[in-house]
Amino acid sequence: MNLFRLKEIREDRDLLQKDIAKVLNMTQVQYSRYETGTRLIPIDKLNTLANFYGVSVDYLICRTDIKKAYPKSIIK
Repeated sequence: MNLFRLKEIREDRDLLQKDIAKVLNMTQVQYSRYETGTRLIPIDKLNTLANFYGVSVDYLICRTDIKKAYPKSIIK
């Protein structure tokens, strides 16, 4: 899976891998594997990142170029 946006969005906010790893309660090495695509990122971690960055999961996985998170009413 191409998750280049993980790195892009992190760097746009001047954050380090270790900062995001802390948000996800993991090591920097584990998080690095998500950014490089050597390990698949679980949906719960994607959801946490989407909430943290204020974007949709679809944006993180390159299904859309729209950054804005979906309103909760759509999910109902």
